Amino acid sequence: MVPLSFAGQEWLLTKGRALYWPRERALLVADLHLEKGSFFARHGQMVPPYDSRETLERVALAIRETGARRVITLGDNFHDSDGSTRLEPHACGMLDALTSAVDWVWITGNHDPHMEARCGGTLTEELETGGVVLRHRAKPGETRPELSGHFHPRLQLTVRRRSIRRPCAVVSSSEAPDGSASGRMILPAFGAYTGGMNAADPAILEALQPAERIDAMVHATDRLATFPLWRRAA
Repeated sequence: MVPLSFAGQEWLLTKGRALYWPRERALLVADLHLEKGSFFARHGQMVPPYDSRETLERVALAIRETGARRVITLGDNFHDSDGSTRLEPHACGMLDALTSAVDWVWITGNHDPHMEARCGGTLTEELETGGVVLRHRAKPGETRPELSGHFHPRLQLTVRRRSIRRPCAVVSSSEAPDGSASGRMILPAFGAYTGGMNAADPAILEALQPAERIDAMVHATDRLATFPLWRRAA
């Protein structure tokens, strides 16, 4: 885990693409997309049906690593609204154990607007806690500190003629109406079967406005590597 300063507080970004909030003892994960494999299978695309197990194992590992007492998901928890009904018994048992072990909050997203908490936890469309707004999709024009998901950002680089794609967090910095420093962050997708969008895509940059600067942040061994994506013209 590497430290990250955001919204006037210290956070930890894990290698597994989760964000830990020490002050709240909360683990935040975005875009689990559970049961994406079974969704594809229903539509004739045969892929290994164990993505939910892998994703939940990674959540369990992050809880053990951080000692989190609370887990907050940032939407698109299941790949579709019926996903929770397709969980095979083993994965459902894993999820039930996790939601029983910690205070688990599901924030719903565009893929699961009618989700039901069949395996525990509580549901909400968005949440404000500790001075930070938590929602699935970044709200253009938001001036409060905000954490979201939805875009599955990936940093795309070419190094020595090699193309590199890494899941990343995208962080904006701006000045709040009262003159204090503010910021917003889009987390990388956490699920096993999640792809990604170029972190510099105009849709991501637009979603984080107003901003003074926008950067991609990547977990790099024992440090956090920062790459500029956008700067407000002087």
